[in-house]
Amino acid sequence: MNELISMFSYHFMQRALIVGILVSLCAALLGVSLVLKRYSMIGDGLSHVGFGALAIASAFNLAPLAVAVPVVVAAAVLLLRLRQNAAVKGDAAIAMISSSALAIGVICVSLTTGMNTDVSSYMFGSVLSLSSSDALLSVMLSLAVLGLFILFYPRLFAVTFDESFSRATGTRTELYNTLLAVLTAITVVLGMRMMGALLISSLIIFPALSAMCLCRSFKSVVVTSAAISVICFLLGLMSSYFLETPTGASIVVADLICYALFRLLGKRK
Repeated sequence: MNELISMFSYHFMQRALIVGILVSLCAALLGVSLVLKRYSMIGDGLSHVGFGALAIASAFNLAPLAVAVPVVVAAAVLLLRLRQNAAVKGDAAIAMISSSALAIGVICVSLTTGMNTDVSSYMFGSVLSLSSSDALLSVMLSLAVLGLFILFYPRLFAVTFDESFSRATGTRTELYNTLLAVLTAITVVLGMRMMGALLISSLIIFPALSAMCLCRSFKSVVVTSAAISVICFLLGLMSSYFLETPTGASIVVADLICYALFRLLGKRK
C-alpha cells in the first residue's frame, strides 16, 4: 500500500491515471461498435496518421495535440468517404492513408530534428510525455467523447447492428457513422501519448473482444468492455511502474491475458 501511495505521489503518474482511465473508457465504448461493424483496424490506421501529425508538430515546435486532433479527424472523415467508394475498399483505404501519413512524418522528422525522444514517445508511448496542458486538454476532449457517445447511444446502436434498416427508417446513418469516426479519431490521438502509435489500436479491440466472449446483449458488452479496459489499464500502469517496463506494452499484455481468460470462460459456458 505504501508503494502504491508513493507511486501516485508523482504528478506525472497522477496525470497518467486520470487521462488513462478516461481514454480507456472512450476506446472501450467506441471499440464495441467498431468491432461489430468490422472496422476495428481504423484505430491502427488513424494512429499512423496521428504519428505523422505529431512528428510534424514536433519538428516545427507546434502544440502536438492542437495539430494532431484536427488532422486525424479529417483523416477519419476521409476514410469514411473512401469506404463508401466502391473503387477503394475499407481495408485498402486504411492502408493507403496510414502508410502515406507515416512516411510523410518520418521524412519530415529525418529532415529536421531527427528521431529524438519526443518522436519515439509518439511511436511507443510514454507517461512522461504528458504535460499538464496536454492532460487538461485530454480530459476535456475525453469527457466530450463520453458525453456524445451517451447522448447518441441509441442512434449509434442502430447503425452498428443494422445500417440498412436504420437508413430505411429515416435515421441519418452517414451522420452517425461520421460521428463514430470523429470520436474514434479524437480517442486515438489522446491515447497515443501513452500507448504509442503501434499499440493504441489494441486499446480499442481487446476489451470489446473480451466482453463478447461472455456477454450477449449490446449494452452488457459495452458495460463489460468499459470495466475490462479500465482494470487492464490500471494493472498495466502499476506493473510498468514496479517492473520498469514500457507502459503501453504492459497495458496490452494485461488486455491479452484478460482476453485469454475470458475466452476460456466463454468456452466453458
